[in-house]
Amino acid sequence: MISQNLSILIAEDDEDDMFIIERSFLNNPNFSKVNLVRNGQEMLDFLQESDELPDVILTDINMPVLDGISAIEKMCEDERLQAIPTFFYSTAINPAYQIKCENLGTKGYLVKPMKIEDFDLIPIQIFSKISES
Repeated sequence: MISQNLSILIAEDDEDDMFIIERSFLNNPNFSKVNLVRNGQEMLDFLQESDELPDVILTDINMPVLDGISAIEKMCEDERLQAIPTFFYSTAINPAYQIKCENLGTKGYLVKPMKIEDFDLIPIQIFSKISES
């Protein structure tokens, strides 16, 4: 059974989206800890330096320094990080991205909502997906 005190690492370069998505997870009873980074390289650095890995990762795709897909590809090379459920989210509705994400073994590809209140659905979708596993 999945814990209701999950920790999540979110990689997001947009300040507004970062604020909104953090609030959405902190307001969801299934998530108790949210860590934020601004790009894929910061995500990898956080994971390498952390003694306690997050229960789940949500990453944007298009970010500076290192994009989300490249960061997840690097995670797949590290046995310690391979088991962390990962999700992509992006404004891009791109079938090529979706196929790439599936090939990387991610748990899901979510489209960033256009309405602020719809961001609250993201933690629900993620919790539902990891509860199925």
